[in-house]
Order: sequence, then structure tokens, then C-alpha cells
Amino acid sequence: MKVGYVRVSTPEQNTIRQEVMMQELGVDKIFIDKVSGKDTARQEFQDMMAFVRVGDTLIVESYSRLARSTRDLLDIVETLRSKGVEFISKKEAIDTCTPAGRLMLTIFGGLYQFERECMLDRQAEGIAAAKAAGKYKGRQRIEPDAQQFKALYDKWKAGEMTAVAMQRTLGMTAPTFYRRVKDYETGKLTGGKTGKTKSK
Repeated sequence: MKVGYVRVSTPEQNTIRQEVMMQELGVDKIFIDKVSGKDTARQEFQDMMAFVRVGDTLIVESYSRLARSTRDLLDIVETLRSKGVEFISKKEAIDTCTPAGRLMLTIFGGLYQFERECMLDRQAEGIAAAKAAGKYKGRQRIEPDAQQFKALYDKWKAGEMTAVAMQRTLGMTAPTFYRRVKDYETGKLTGGKTGKTKSK
């Protein structure tokens, strides 16, 4: 099945142009969001990700309709791939069904990795400068909102979200994420399975 995803940023904006393109491409089912794409907490997006299955192809006009950053795009495509779903973005000529399309996605991944490494280098330089000036206090412990964590945890365990996507949404590194998962599963995080408050 060909599945289309359409998004505009506000309810006032028109989706007709995107919908017409979907019809011309023979899309069987369309999911439409009229909200910001700043994260993946969009109802129609979540419904679409739960709906697609092995053999389907997800089609978007541009990947910016699906994701607002290269990192988000790669996380989403990773999830689609794990479900056996192909991905097409018309504007950027990304088509995971073709060698050229997969190459484009690889290039996007390389650019993201380069940008991340540059950011980490700048961050390390900033920390070194702050330490030299006696102003560095270290990182603060990340305490996630328990209700949000539970909702995301349930989606992760149901296979509707990858661990990487959950880490991104919560703003956590992988080690911090897995520590919080352990806290949640042992009841040490507020709202965890046992309902206990987190320990100090």
C-alpha cells in the first residue's frame, strides 16, 4: 500500500497542493497533520507510524513535512526500515527503493554525523574555557516528566518508537536514557511501575 503523510504548521494553512500530489502518485491512504513539526508528538504522525506495515511505502512531498532535522529524519527512516516500510521524499529525490535514493539518505547521515562532531568539539572547547575560568559546574541531572516518560515508554515497548527517537524526544544521551528506564522499571522514577517516588 502507498501511504501519504501531509503536514502544514497551523490549522489555517492549506493542504490541497500536497493532497493533489498524493492523488497523482496513486496514494491509497493519507494522514494529515496541521501542527508544528518540531517533534514527533503529532497525532496523525503517530497514527501513520502505527498503521504502516511490511511492504508499504510512505510518501511525503518533502522530508521537512515529516521531520524538522536530519536527526529526526534518520530516526524515522530507521523505524520505517525496521517495520519493512520503504520511504520516498519527492523534493529531495530520496527513495529507499532505489540505489540512488539510498545513497542520498547515506549522504544525509554523513552530514548529520559531521555536524554533530563539530558541535561536540565546540562544546568541549567551551567546557575547557569555563573550567579554566572556574565557572564550570558540570551537567545537571536530567529528571524527565514522569507522565511523558510513561507515554513514550509504552510506545517504545509496543514497537511504535525506537529507543533513539525516545532519547531525542527526552533530550537524553543513551546512558542517561537507560538509567532512567531502569529507574522507571524499578519504581524509582515518579510514576514508575510501582508508583514510588524516585530515590535521592
